[in-house]
Amino acid sequence: MRVLVVDDDIFVTMSLKTILESDSDIQVVAIGNNGEEAVKLYNEHKPDVLLMDIRMDIMTGLEAAEKIFADYKDANILFLTTFSDDEYIIKALHLGARGYLLKQDFESIIPALKAAYSGQSVFGGQVISKIPNLMAKSDNTCDSPKGDGVRSACGGEEVLRDDLTKKELEVMEQVAQGLNNKEIAANLYLSEGTVRNYISTILEKLGLRDRTQLAIYYLKRF
Repeated sequence: MRVLVVDDDIFVTMSLKTILESDSDIQVVAIGNNGEEAVKLYNEHKPDVLLMDIRMDIMTGLEAAEKIFADYKDANILFLTTFSDDEYIIKALHLGARGYLLKQDFESIIPALKAAYSGQSVFGGQVISKIPNLMAKSDNTCDSPKGDGVRSACGGEEVLRDDLTKKELEVMEQVAQGLNNKEIAANLYLSEGTVRNYISTILEKLGLRDRTQLAIYYLKRF
């Protein structure tokens, strides 16, 4: 099994490489330290499983996964993170991640990788207990899940007005208030890259040219 490991902590990536390669069935083909590297290395190596952190500089693991799934719909992506935030788990599920593990469950990493490689969905104990409630509370509108009951062909948030989602409207409001991407990211608990993507999507949806037109549109319409 060929595995790509991506984490923003170099010590973690090297430790994971050592742990994983103690199993004769696993080969770590490359290691990366941010989401941008994850996308590049995935394209280069096309691993059997990508083991990736979520909170990283430049591009988050969730953003990287979204880009990878756009080109490789059957990618096996397993998130390994310190954070069990509800928003992260929901996003990982809706993107189509094969699993979501917490780093403190390190003993389960190798079995989880093997399960993901064989097509199973894998979630740590603290995560799996949340899933029913999280999926029920989620605002996302999805198609029916695929056969494993977790991957889905879904993705978007509920559309509210003018073909815009709740999160897009929140970003628009912040732009209309004159905030920059860094400030918006901090207020909405997003990465700057995600804010940029939201703004690009909003501009495209509404046929607007720039932030100024976006702000004017919001103030007139909302």
